[in-house]
Amino acid sequence: VQLQASGGGLVQPGGSLRLSCVVRGFRVDYYAIGWFRQVPGKEREGVSCISSGDGINYYVDSVKGRFTTLRDNAEGTVYLQMNSLKPEDTAVYYCAATFSRTCSPHMTDYNFWGQGTLVTVSS
Repeated sequence: VQLQASGGGLVQPGGSLRLSCVVRGFRVDYYAIGWFRQVPGKEREGVSCISSGDGINYYVDSVKGRFTTLRDNAEGTVYLQMNSLKPEDTAVYYCAATFSRTCSPHMTDYNFWGQGTLVTVSS
C-alpha cells in the first residue's frame, strides 16, 4: 500500500493549487482518504476527507467553501483543490488512508500515509 502526495508549491494569496494523492495497492474508493496539514511546532490538523464508497466529503471549518476534495477512481487519485488561498494555509500537506472507511479528523485513526508536499502562500 502506497500513497504519494504531490502538487505543492509557492502561490500568492488568493491563488489556487491542486494537490494530488496517488494511491497504489488498493482501490482508491475502498478506504476513506484524508488530507492533513502541519506547520512547525503545531499538531497535524485534519483538513478534509472523502469517505469510501459514496464519497461524502468533510472539511474543517477554516477551509469550507475554499477547498474541495475530488476522487478519480479510474486514475486511483484523490485531489485537494484549494482556492482563495491564505497565508495561514501555508503548511506541509499529507494524504492518508484509514481502514475504518469512514472519515475521522484524528491522525491516529489513519493507517497509511503519503509523504508531505509543501504549500507556501506568500506574496
